Amino acid sequence: MCGIVGAVSGADVAPFLLEGLRRLEYRGYDSAGVVVIKDSGELDRTRSVGKVEALEQVMAGRELSGCTGLAHTRWATHGGVTEPNAHPHICRDALALVCNGIVENHATLRQAQETAGLPFTSETDTEVVVHQVYIHLDAGMDLAAAVRTTMDELEGSYSLGVVQAGATGRLVAARNGPPLLVGIGEDAFFIASDIAALVPVTRRYRVLEIGDIADICDGRCTIRDRNGNLVERAERQSSQSSDAATRGEYDHFMQKEIHEQPRAIADTLEGRLAGDRVLEQAFGPSAGKIFDHTQQVQIIACGTSYHAGLVAKYWLEYVGVPCEVEVASEYRYRRHVTRKGTLVVTISQSGETADTLAALAEAQNLGIVGSLVICNVPESSLVRESDLSFMTHAGPEIGVASTKAFTTQLTALMMLALVLSRRHGFDTGFEAHVVSQLRMLPSALEKVLDMEAAIARMAKAFGDKQHALFLARGAHHPIAMEGALKLKEISYIHAEAYPAGELKHGPLALVDDRMPVVAVAPNDTLLEKLKSNLAEVSARGGRLFVFADPDCGFEPRQDLELIHVAQADSAVAPIIYTLPLQLLAYHAALIKGTDVDKPRNLAKSVTVE
Repeated sequence: MCGIVGAVSGADVAPFLLEGLRRLEYRGYDSAGVVVIKDSGELDRTRSVGKVEALEQVMAGRELSGCTGLAHTRWATHGGVTEPNAHPHICRDALALVCNGIVENHATLRQAQETAGLPFTSETDTEVVVHQVYIHLDAGMDLAAAVRTTMDELEGSYSLGVVQAGATGRLVAARNGPPLLVGIGEDAFFIASDIAALVPVTRRYRVLEIGDIADICDGRCTIRDRNGNLVERAERQSSQSSDAATRGEYDHFMQKEIHEQPRAIADTLEGRLAGDRVLEQAFGPSAGKIFDHTQQVQIIACGTSYHAGLVAKYWLEYVGVPCEVEVASEYRYRRHVTRKGTLVVTISQSGETADTLAALAEAQNLGIVGSLVICNVPESSLVRESDLSFMTHAGPEIGVASTKAFTTQLTALMMLALVLSRRHGFDTGFEAHVVSQLRMLPSALEKVLDMEAAIARMAKAFGDKQHALFLARGAHHPIAMEGALKLKEISYIHAEAYPAGELKHGPLALVDDRMPVVAVAPNDTLLEKLKSNLAEVSARGGRLFVFADPDCGFEPRQDLELIHVAQADSAVAPIIYTLPLQLLAYHAALIKGTDVDKPRNLAKSVTVE
């Protein structure tokens, strides 16, 4: 959940560390800190509570420079949001360490370290790590050996960066869970949790594997695996632009990423369609063989990706493929009955979601036919652990509330449904029709974005509201769930979504003139049923906010605000109706005055359980 950056260079690294923190702030913004090794060999540390901007203000008032250093932006787990709990942590002015992750046996280690007289200044689990490394260093071990021995003693999922006083030009990085990259520059090396922090200085990088330790020293970087063997990790070249983590003309990353969706979906489709067909090779060279043996699909995901899976269930079962969808954190902790021919599909923007990775490992022990990941990061752990992968090409998503990752996931899942439909009796005409709708999807989304001003006016009604109810039917119920999630994430309005037919089974008790009711109303076979449900809301004094197809027959009135959404074929309507709900949440949050891109208590990548 936290962000790590580090550097060894012939020049001052403090500017890079600060810029790296800005680019990684989406990973955590409770506190931030920087440590450098001064020319004298001493460790010089600055920390602050709050966002990176607060750290910048502190650093502006003092000189902080050195050719070796680490920085960290924190999402709090163990210990509150205080300066003593901020990273980097230092032990006896000899060692500084940053950590992304959780150390599960920290209490036992802390007790032993306190007995040994080591001083604690924080409540964090990370401080026991820096003390443990120090114990081995003090016993005469080399820094890299001390880190390796410490890793053998830790339980949990984490990545580390470590520097030692007096060792200018040396940095040790270790991975036992969350991602960690080593950037390769001209006469410099860098580490980071995310490529976004590296692209301003280099596009060349290596991905550390689980158990790896990278020892950057004397202008070289050597990597040893979990068994201590020297290894070469493949050098990669990033295609990410250096301005991908900037807002450009937009006020917030979320607004920018909402408007990037037509392009993102076009990129996701590019090269995957041939005429009227989806190229199944887009899922991997062995896709055809695995799909031939697929009799049912098990989708595993978390959060927004879970909602994408719920929509896919409707699509897959429409083409005759049984489908189950489960939250990853629940899947991994119960017994399963796996049917013959099960394809496990994981969905994750980052490809590093800890619960999803653990659930995949569990599923792979159950005799499945194969695994497929739908992901936005090609170098991620889920991609490496899966038999098949489909990259969404959404591009970097910085806003914590997911937008373009969700719609590109939906696009990928629709393509999966089409590929599997061929094996369940659907003729080429069906696939050709849906492919034609996918090709027109980017232009249809552009029309939805043109309605932003009207949606912003609608959002004014939410400025004084504390609760909201979202209603839809069929495949649009998960879209309503996603809309409710967006509203609660960034505006802090409590919002829930229900199938509209469930109103009489409880939610109707909440309806009054202070409870806005948002309805998703495409022109499909369930429209008349939905209208009857909305009439129940009106009869009880509720105020309706309806997103509807122009041909649905809704008319605005005192208790009903209406936005006509561009006409959409039922195949792609769930994707199209996603955008107005994103815009509603965004503009409601602006009115509420919340931090849209960095909502409280949340972080972008959930890389720990």
